[in-house]
Amino acid sequence: MHALNCSLVLADVPVLERPAAAAAAGFAAVEFWWPFSSAAPSDAEVDRFARAVEDAGVDLVGLNFAAGDMPAGDRGLVSWPGRESEFRASVAVAVGLGERLGISVFNALYGNRVDGASGQDDLALENLAHAAKEAERIGATVVLEPLSGADRYPIRTCADAVAVLDRVGAPNTGLLFDVYHLAVNGEDLDAAIAAHAHRIAHVQLADAPGRHEPGTGDIDFPHVLAALQAAGYTGRTALEYVPTRKVIA
Repeated sequence: MHALNCSLVLADVPVLERPAAAAAAGFAAVEFWWPFSSAAPSDAEVDRFARAVEDAGVDLVGLNFAAGDMPAGDRGLVSWPGRESEFRASVAVAVGLGERLGISVFNALYGNRVDGASGQDDLALENLAHAAKEAERIGATVVLEPLSGADRYPIRTCADAVAVLDRVGAPNTGLLFDVYHLAVNGEDLDAAIAAHAHRIAHVQLADAPGRHEPGTGDIDFPHVLAALQAAGYTGRTALEYVPTRKVIA
């Protein structure tokens, strides 16, 4: 069964009510973007979130590290000079949650290019290596995601992401294969699966154009999912779309 991305699909539901809402909609597994208002939430905030997941009886299978102000256009802290301490604080929180809840995948959004900044890619390698080392303690994987719709975000294709992961060199890193973002960026999905299946550690689904439910756009999901299975992918697939109808009654 698919996991449900609570941050996008259930955006109109209060954060702490989303795990229960996902369970009510029939989902046994969920994922979240960073669910806190700061990169270093209080212990009480973290505990409230963890208890909401536990009380709902769902598995939290994926979690983003802090990514900045997403509504304002931020797309991650990994390569953002001056925000290293925030990123690493969020890694510590996320891995602590992972240890408690059994999270297996952490998504590290690379970050936009910053005007006038130098050394962003070197910083990203340091931060990703740190995140991978921390995640390794609990047997988790750190994934890197190509994105669309953000002109200053440099990771746009599977090859872009894999090139970074190769430089990091950590065995517990992988590619987040978001079918929507890749399709919008013009990626040949069949060719990308054939070339990078062994690096894919997590899959997210939304249709294109529109980023709505599978079946609302042009992507042939039965074909894509069959291709992933044929290539040996056995990990999770998560529904991460903007709903056109209510998920729960």
